Amino acid sequence: MQRPLTPQGDLVQPTVHRLIGYQVAQASVCTLAVFDREVGTPLDLKPVAYTLLALVHDNPGVSPSRLAQALSLPAPSVTLQVDRLQARGWIRRERSDADRRAQQLWLTPAGEHTCQEASSRLLAAERQALSALSEGERLMLAELLHKVAQAGPAAGGVGG
Repeated sequence: MQRPLTPQGDLVQPTVHRLIGYQVAQASVCTLAVFDREVGTPLDLKPVAYTLLALVHDNPGVSPSRLAQALSLPAPSVTLQVDRLQARGWIRRERSDADRRAQQLWLTPAGEHTCQEASSRLLAAERQALSALSEGERLMLAELLHKVAQAGPAAGGVGG
C-alpha cells in the first residue's frame, strides 16, 4: 500500500494524515489561492469581507453583533469591516424599528452585484480546482465541514 504524501514537497505524513485540522489547513491552501485569484485580486476583496457580504445577502437586516457572533469575531472587527464595505457603497446601515440603538445591515444594488459576481466566480473556480471530486463529493465535503464547524464550540472550540 502506498503511503500518503503531502500535497506539496512529497513528504510522507502518516502521523498527521488522519487529523482533520491538518487536512483542513492543507485544503485551505488550495481554496485560498482560488479565492485570491478569482475574487481577492480582481474584486479587491478579502475572505472576511466577502463572507460578510454573503451573509448580509442571505440575511437582510442582520445586525453587526449577530454577524460577529456567527463568525466568532470580535464586534469591533466586524464594525471595521462593515465600515469598509459601506465606504465602498456595498452595504447600508439602518436603525432598527424595534430597538433604535441597534443597526440593521442591507446590501446596496452594487453590493448585491459584487456578492453575486464573487459567488459565481468562486463556485466555478472551486468546481474546476476540485475537479478530482464529483459534484456529490464536493457537496458531501461541504456538508461534512459544516458539521465539523457546528461541533466546534461544543468540543471546546475549533478556532476561528
